[in-house]
Amino acid sequence: MSTTTKNDAGTSALSVETNGINTITEAERKGKPRDLFWPWAAANVSVLGIAYGSYLLGFGVSFWQATLIGLVGIVVSFFFVGVIALAGKRGNAPTLVLSRSIFGVNGGRVPSILSWVLTVGWETVLVSLATLATATVFTALGWNGGPVTQVVALIVVAALVIAAGVMGFDLILKLQFWITIVTVVLTIGYIVITVAQGHIDLAAVAALPAGDVPAVIGGFVFMMTGFGLGWVNAAADYSRYLPRNASSKGVVGWTTFGASVAPVILLIFGLLLAGSSAELRDALGADPIGALSTLLPIWFLLPFALVAILGLVGGAVLDIYSSGLSLLTAGIKVPRPVAAGIDGVIMVLGAIYVVFIAQDFFFPFQGFLITLGVPIAAWAGIFLADTIIRKKGYAEKELYTATGRYGSWRWLPIALLVIGSVVGWGFVTNTYADWLAWQGYFMDAIGGKEGAWAFANLGVLFSLLIGFLGYLAFGRAAVKKQESTPLDND
Repeated sequence: MSTTTKNDAGTSALSVETNGINTITEAERKGKPRDLFWPWAAANVSVLGIAYGSYLLGFGVSFWQATLIGLVGIVVSFFFVGVIALAGKRGNAPTLVLSRSIFGVNGGRVPSILSWVLTVGWETVLVSLATLATATVFTALGWNGGPVTQVVALIVVAALVIAAGVMGFDLILKLQFWITIVTVVLTIGYIVITVAQGHIDLAAVAALPAGDVPAVIGGFVFMMTGFGLGWVNAAADYSRYLPRNASSKGVVGWTTFGASVAPVILLIFGLLLAGSSAELRDALGADPIGALSTLLPIWFLLPFALVAILGLVGGAVLDIYSSGLSLLTAGIKVPRPVAAGIDGVIMVLGAIYVVFIAQDFFFPFQGFLITLGVPIAAWAGIFLADTIIRKKGYAEKELYTATGRYGSWRWLPIALLVIGSVVGWGFVTNTYADWLAWQGYFMDAIGGKEGAWAFANLGVLFSLLIGFLGYLAFGRAAVKKQESTPLDND
């Protein structure tokens, strides 16, 4: 079976999607932009959103500064996701396939590999956290939260994630719909219970001192990196089934709204909790699930476990689906379900290491993800600029041949990716692991690794801007040349 095998239109959610990185046929295009709300909402309804309140206050900003930073950072970064989702509607192909129009058919393997590593990494972390969350809640209940519980939890969570990834698009939409509904209801429950039990001290929250400009910018970049910029490489994967006459405003709007609404609410709640007590702030930052479990009555711990696990699963499901597509785009010649299965095996092995072996994993791995976030930001800037410049659709057949209008390698975007990465890493202070200490080699220009701008993560912003402005300025001619030849998509 090739990677270009297609489903028949109208298949049920319980059938295996055999579409891989091929262009979705006209007969299979379905749905409306509002359908995008459910996968993006489910992927971002997570208790980790509460922990971001603690992380953001760690920059030394006030509650109102943090609220504004969080709102703008989340919405703007997911707006980028919405804009890139437009390419999925226009080209009816996965994000990294459409990226070939920019980097060339073979050159597109570079961002595909970056995307694959990033998404596999995140799905591993999310599954690991879901496993540990189960053990945490079981321990709080006085039950056995040890290795047996962790093994069972890992099997259940991994099976659910892998099954969704293998089955594909239709099952994911159904699953994300129910994850969103159940998680939202239970999330409202634990917010109401927590507030009712008096864990929020508005006076303490109001007394938080305001931060300076570097703190505000650092917090803003952190929010963009932690939310939308981590999803840009998957944006078109979920809009590619939409009809081409679907509303462009609807695609951008429903993607942005679906992805943003839960994180904004959870962040504000997290800010209120973290701002109420320094002890609680530290606990939320270190172990949000454990910290929240101490605030809830015993009778609500099992529902809380369900909401915590489902929120993490919702993100992992989207990650494994997109990681499989990225693996195919990178050049692996297997059917899409097999690619998702391969990623699932890697995910399980990684989760086993995290849960049962590693003593100190999450901080080094977070540093690794930040390192990847710099080139992903450059790629996002390039893709955003291309989406703005491009006025016509894609030559579908030529996305799969290096002899077509898109060519094999296109050196301008690759150069921008390299320059953005080099500059970006130079302005990032990465202290999560000793082997990442080489980053920040340009920090002396703005006060050094111990200065006011040390943890502003300006490198991510610089990388994004280099990609965006560079391609906006110098990529127009190439896009115009591509669009000068009539499309033949019959």
